[in-house]
Amino acid sequence: MPARRFSAILKNTLMYVGLIIFLLPFLLVILNSFKTTQHFIENPIAWPKNFSFSNYIDAFQKMNFMQGFINSLVITVFGVLLIILFSAMTGYLFVRFKWKVNKVLFFMMLAAMTVPFQVIMIPLVMLYGNLGLLDSKTVLIFMYMGFGIPLGVFMFHGFIKGISYELEESSFIDGCTRPRTFFQIVLPLLKPIIVTLAVLDVLWIWNDYLLPSLVLLSPGNRTLPLSTYAFFSTYTVDYGPLMAALVMTIIPVLILYIILQDHVIKGITEGAIK
Repeated sequence: MPARRFSAILKNTLMYVGLIIFLLPFLLVILNSFKTTQHFIENPIAWPKNFSFSNYIDAFQKMNFMQGFINSLVITVFGVLLIILFSAMTGYLFVRFKWKVNKVLFFMMLAAMTVPFQVIMIPLVMLYGNLGLLDSKTVLIFMYMGFGIPLGVFMFHGFIKGISYELEESSFIDGCTRPRTFFQIVLPLLKPIIVTLAVLDVLWIWNDYLLPSLVLLSPGNRTLPLSTYAFFSTYTVDYGPLMAALVMTIIPVLILYIILQDHVIKGITEGAIK
């Protein structure tokens, strides 16, 4: 067997092994969502005895799925839209206006990305708690903006540098103002990086558990990940409906990623080139 063909077979084999290892946890969650809690405890890796959807019905009712879905949807949609809007405008400002203060602010944003959230979460929650601002979806969206905009600015900054300034000069000659030029000329050109950032932030905000658990205190404000509290009691965990709840939580964001995956790959590739 030629060495080149052997190398290709070896690469493909390793790739499929990696794929199976990556998918195995998801497959176990799906299979266990059809088991009773007792069957799950006895053998978590066994095949389900029957594919009954009773766990999904129980999970839908017990975790108040629709309320959690609406809360997650509102927080995710507004959080992502505001992050994209402010990141794009800030990135444009940093690229097109060569002020010294812009360089300082840009590097401060990059430095902020290196600070782990766990380092600041306790003082952050204490500060907002003392101000009486916890248990608010608006405050949570504001926090997501603070944590998400530095990465967005970094991505837009690199992308906007590759856009020809002559396009904007032509619009200025035609009488366009700077804001109109940004929204009508520059912003449409940022579509690949907007889609990439949107998918990354949707995955982050939709699945986030830690920050909402610190901010959203009342059951009516809980997002879908927080709604899984319903399956935990003091001494026991209802594993069957819990697995079904996890599957239902994953499905919306998985559908979004499948729809936009081509744009994500294109955006990352173009961003890397620029």
